[in-house]
Amino acid sequence: MGLIKIEGIKLYAYHGHLPEEAVLGGHFIINICLNVDTSLVEKSDTLDDTVDYVSVIEIVKEQMNIRSSMIECPANRIMKKLLLLNRVLNVKVEVEKVLPPINACFDKISVVSEGSN
Repeated sequence: MGLIKIEGIKLYAYHGHLPEEAVLGGHFIINICLNVDTSLVEKSDTLDDTVDYVSVIEIVKEQMNIRSSMIECPANRIMKKLLLLNRVLNVKVEVEKVLPPINACFDKISVVSEGSN
């Protein structure tokens, strides 16, 4: 088993509870962690025997393009789609909302969605 991490996927999307967030949008950072059965690729050294990073990023983009009021929703959708990929055993998806319109000082606001096969 191996761990594939794709961190810091930066996207602009329109998620948020406030009406202006649906219009103005905002920046998001998505981190993906996949536990994958790597037994085949370790022998074959071919892309067909592992999880293609490009496919993972495309899934993230597609799901982030579907507007939601709460960031838990795209995080969950991404997690469910990634679990459908061959050789994926479990998934952890973090969606961070960069500079949400909140009058407070903080380092980070994010949600994490996890699932397994």
